Amino acid sequence: MIRISSAELHYAWGSPSAIPDLLGTPATGGPVAEAWFGAHHAGPSRIVPDPAGHDHAAPSGTLAAAIAEDSRRLLGDDVVARFGPTLPYLLKIIAADRPLSLQVHPNIEAAREGFDREEAAGVPLDAPHRSYRDRNHKPELVYALTRFEAVSGFRAPRRAAELLAGLDAPLAKELHDELAAQPDARGIEAAFTCLLQPGTRPGPEAVEEVVAACAARLAHGSPSPRADRTVVRLAEAYPGDPGIVTSLLLNPVTLHPGEALFVPAGGVHAYLSGVGVEIMASSDNVLRAGLTPKHVDVAELLRNVDYVAAPPIRIAPERFHGATRVYYAPVDDFELSITTVEDDGLHPLPGRGPRVLLCLDGAATVRGASGATLTLQRGEAAFVPASDGALQVEGRSRLIQADVP
Repeated sequence: MIRISSAELHYAWGSPSAIPDLLGTPATGGPVAEAWFGAHHAGPSRIVPDPAGHDHAAPSGTLAAAIAEDSRRLLGDDVVARFGPTLPYLLKIIAADRPLSLQVHPNIEAAREGFDREEAAGVPLDAPHRSYRDRNHKPELVYALTRFEAVSGFRAPRRAAELLAGLDAPLAKELHDELAAQPDARGIEAAFTCLLQPGTRPGPEAVEEVVAACAARLAHGSPSPRADRTVVRLAEAYPGDPGIVTSLLLNPVTLHPGEALFVPAGGVHAYLSGVGVEIMASSDNVLRAGLTPKHVDVAELLRNVDYVAAPPIRIAPERFHGATRVYYAPVDDFELSITTVEDDGLHPLPGRGPRVLLCLDGAATVRGASGATLTLQRGEAAFVPASDGALQVEGRSRLIQADVP
């Protein structure tokens, strides 16, 4: 077992305290938006030396470099055969004090085509205006540690039309008429595209009229207070951005601690607030269309959106030997489990492949079939090679595990 540390990202929407408090890292007063645990080239975890200095054979440097040097032992033959010599998932802590961008993640075919296209054009991998930073898709699952707010996927067109019908603003009427004429995926596509593409994108004044109408409806007893509050909240963070109005087309989502949401490739979404654990295919491909100071690529996002209306995909956990809840996402790249130990017994953990462990509370002593043993305190993490075999845990604690199905 290999102790690892996270790579921290300091985006402006991040909380200054949530991740430092959880991981026990220094708080600088600046935002800490994400902490990455994995081997993606944009932010690989670093290997933490054995504090006792006993394990002289332990690798050093980054987890990515260690996997490149010994992929079959660390990942296992099955994972290497399926995904190549790379860790197929990325685990994160996300802490949002402000709303994130309106975004979509590409499927694997689009990611490969987009990455190769930008490579051929000579766009540097770390260029701010680059859209594709790797050749992988990015389906993801977020598990709430606190109340977590988001919008995700499209509402039923008729429901979106109902929300717009009660707003005294020309832009709202235009969108309502579009959806009323085409109450299907084509109508959603037309309304969404109208708000974002350069030729029809509304100006700040038209957007602010919709915001004012939502605020007025809230003040007089809105029939849809959550939708109207979301519009007002987004307007406070990103005034005049047409992405504000797109929220009326999207499903609102509230996760309570312990609940999980899956976002497939092509699913348009924006996280609004809260602290959670994210697990995803190992990718940093984010196509943005608004609600951000970062690079936006509207044309590429519109090419990758799934316009079929559907309710948010909530993943219900399955129990594993009592102490563990496993969240099985409908992808081959990852699964997430949470083990809560409330006694002095020894409890089995699911999975046998390459795993990342993160202790959320207490102290967890993990024992591998290979004889390896490691104790993780709150905020500490480890990578467990496939060669360590099945795991057991003891000690009153709450432990996150990322694994490959």
